[in-house]
Amino acid sequence: MFDDPESIGTTLPGDEERRLLRDSVRGFLERTWPVAGAVERGADVVALRQIWRQLAGQGVTALGCEPTEGGVRELLIVLQELGRAACPAPLIEAGLLNLLVGDRRGALPAIESLLADLRSGDAYPCLSFGAADPDRATGAVSATRGSVSGQLNFVDGALAATHLVAVLDDEPSLAILETRAAGITVTPTRAMGADGLCRVDLHDVPAVVVAVDRARVRDLLSISRLARAARAWGAADRSFELAVQYAKDRRQFGQPIGRFQAIQHKLANNLIALQAVQASLDNAAAHCDRRVDHWRSFAAAAVALAGASLRQVSLETHHAFGAIGYAEDHEAPRHFRRVHLDVSCHGGGRAAREELAARYLGENPSSLPELDLGDVANAFRREVRAWLAEHWPVGRREAYEASQDAHHAYDPQFARELGKTGWLGLTWPARFGGREGSPSQWMAFLEEMNRADAPRAGAPIQAAAWMSFGRPEQQARYLPELLRGEVVYGMWYSEPDSGSDLASLRTTAVRDGDEWVINGQKIWTTTYWGDYMWLAARTDRAARPAHAGISMFVVRTDTPGITRRPIRTMYDGEFCNTFFDDVRVPADALVGELNRGWEILVASLGTERAFVGAGILMKLARQFEELCEYIQGIEVDGRPLRLDPLVRDVLGGYAAQIEAGRQLALNCVRILTRGDIPTWEAAVTKVFASELMERFHESALDILGMGATLSAGVAGAPMRGRLEQKLRHSLMWVISIGSNEIQRSLIAQRALGLPR
Repeated sequence: MFDDPESIGTTLPGDEERRLLRDSVRGFLERTWPVAGAVERGADVVALRQIWRQLAGQGVTALGCEPTEGGVRELLIVLQELGRAACPAPLIEAGLLNLLVGDRRGALPAIESLLADLRSGDAYPCLSFGAADPDRATGAVSATRGSVSGQLNFVDGALAATHLVAVLDDEPSLAILETRAAGITVTPTRAMGADGLCRVDLHDVPAVVVAVDRARVRDLLSISRLARAARAWGAADRSFELAVQYAKDRRQFGQPIGRFQAIQHKLANNLIALQAVQASLDNAAAHCDRRVDHWRSFAAAAVALAGASLRQVSLETHHAFGAIGYAEDHEAPRHFRRVHLDVSCHGGGRAAREELAARYLGENPSSLPELDLGDVANAFRREVRAWLAEHWPVGRREAYEASQDAHHAYDPQFARELGKTGWLGLTWPARFGGREGSPSQWMAFLEEMNRADAPRAGAPIQAAAWMSFGRPEQQARYLPELLRGEVVYGMWYSEPDSGSDLASLRTTAVRDGDEWVINGQKIWTTTYWGDYMWLAARTDRAARPAHAGISMFVVRTDTPGITRRPIRTMYDGEFCNTFFDDVRVPADALVGELNRGWEILVASLGTERAFVGAGILMKLARQFEELCEYIQGIEVDGRPLRLDPLVRDVLGGYAAQIEAGRQLALNCVRILTRGDIPTWEAAVTKVFASELMERFHESALDILGMGATLSAGVAGAPMRGRLEQKLRHSLMWVISIGSNEIQRSLIAQRALGLPR
């Protein structure tokens, strides 16, 4: 259906046009379809036809006719607003028919005649995919000499419809029928405790039959699933919005319930889920409108994610409301129904997961689609990939992984080779020797480094801090060696009683002439073996608030007075307890201004968090592809493991979740590209990615059994023992760089405005 990118215009609607569309439709529906009476009007044929004519007057019934004026992305935006307003107007059906005709104007006169009436609001359509629907209970119809017979179930809006369009089961064609014709019986079928769906019985009903190839029907089905997921998202989002406001207003035990951590984290989880589904829907629709390869896989991923995620959001929303949400006069129940009806349609998440499984567990499995980072970054990705193929081939990587120092994830020689490319300063300003690349290019660089399992190099966090806070002489001293890949930095932040609460740190730095004297202890330091450390110390004990008395220092790790006690970690790495006993550093070791270290610390962590979720997802994507490839060669009781229905369902689900995570990471890149810093958005990505990594590797052990628990170096260990090691390592990502519990509190307070 959408395979010719040359057949669309060069200019599609932009973000600002979509924002205006959303605002316009929301305002229109608030005036004409207030949600308070939506249930009653939704059962009123006169009211339904009236709102449809009014929507036609707004021009939205023509969405899909011309991508440059509004394609699938715009269609989904309006459907999200219809979902929020609990308005069952048949925009999905009209949009699908508009898309069907698309660039074939004049080839389908019967449908075009119907479309003219749809766009004016004079025709009110309902549509069924019949036997083409993955849900076999949908029913089927067939045509004989211009008449159609059969039974169709779950037909949305049939009571108000003037026309029924149905896919025939015996040939690739559509039947168009007028619902007032003799031989049609429409029977309301109550579903999810409400009216709206119908059974339609057809007996020799006159119809216009239009030939449509099967590929177009499959594409229409993919878009219909996307459209229903978008409408469900709108319903879930509106109900969630109400729950957030309720948490701010409702008082128990003398305070708003939104102050309780249990409520904050519940609502943060809902926001994470909604953000993930929204990112996936938008990605699929954008690729569809641009007629880019893989849009069908992106669509399946969005639908697979939406099924489980939006249902869970609906449940958790009602948990937050408590008993008030039970009442039918409350708005929430109607949104609960809409979510469950729409995500169950067309085979629901199960059918979408199977579609993804067919891609990744087929006889010739595909890789995850490359992220589209724009022409410049995409070209740079290819450049990095070619360089790594030469400088980090498989043999060199395997020799490094077998070495004693591999747990440090650092190879000095490789770092210096990489330093010669200038890529360690990819995003630096030119005045510091950088290439002034974009965040998208940095994303491409990280992606290829992870794909090649290349060791770390450089220190992007500290480099950014030097450029923002360092004095000119410090920048001249420290930045060139970073650019050349000659040094590695770590961070001395956490202390025995100051993990997530870094404002309470106790390590002190006291000025003594031309030196600072440091005393205290740091723990859980992973890069303790680096050349320099970024050390946060208290320089003013009396400062209030406490974080106002913190300063930042750069300290060489070989400075006298430093005692390090490495500790092996459960993921085969190391971290370190470090003790400072009258450690003397020069006065110019102070980074930035005295007592302004908190600003540097927050900026440093913000920079790291912007990409930490992306890094986790890149590692996870590689593991997913390796597991799918490994499964290809396994048989259980003489049957390929890749054909096991449970394995296919589980891995199809993970494909959808990984894709959603990648889109969340891309959203952080877009925010950086605008010149802003993602705060709660980075927290959303980090929580989503780290916990997904845990779940994925737990599931991998379920799929492969005891063999998957074998560690690296053991004969027969699947995937060189990486599965079980990555499971152990995943715990670190959930806890480090601000534990996920802290991140959820940040999301609740900064994104949702819940009280501290």
